[in-house]
Amino acid sequence: MKIAIANDHAGLELKKAILEHFPNLDWLDLGTNTSESVDYPDYGAKLARAITENQAERGIVICGSGIGISIAANRFPAVRAALCTDVTMARLSRLHNNANVLALGGRLTGVTTAFDIVEAFIAGKYEGGRHERRVQKLSETC
Repeated sequence: MKIAIANDHAGLELKKAILEHFPNLDWLDLGTNTSESVDYPDYGAKLARAITENQAERGIVICGSGIGISIAANRFPAVRAALCTDVTMARLSRLHNNANVLALGGRLTGVTTAFDIVEAFIAGKYEGGRHERRVQKLSETC
């Protein structure tokens, strides 16, 4: 599975740690790779386009809080980005919501916690069933 990852300057160090910790995953790194100030909407949109254009099956976006970049990514119809601060949220985002993008806060989420969240998100399988009509409504009405 190809996983796109994108970040602003505040998410750079966490992205580097994630890429280093999970070297066997198939990554599509969409930047930024500089600590110079950049705009999170640009990188949220870049990753969302990669999902929309089927360049990646899942994605991870990182900014200082995870909030702004998740809002940017969620403006694209094919994206279901979930800001997750713990493993349970990551697991449920996949199980119940079929989230295809994980958002993390580079300034708020510890590295070890982030690793656990990423692992749960990547391993998570969508349950479908009773959740299917709700997820379908996201595509139809949003």
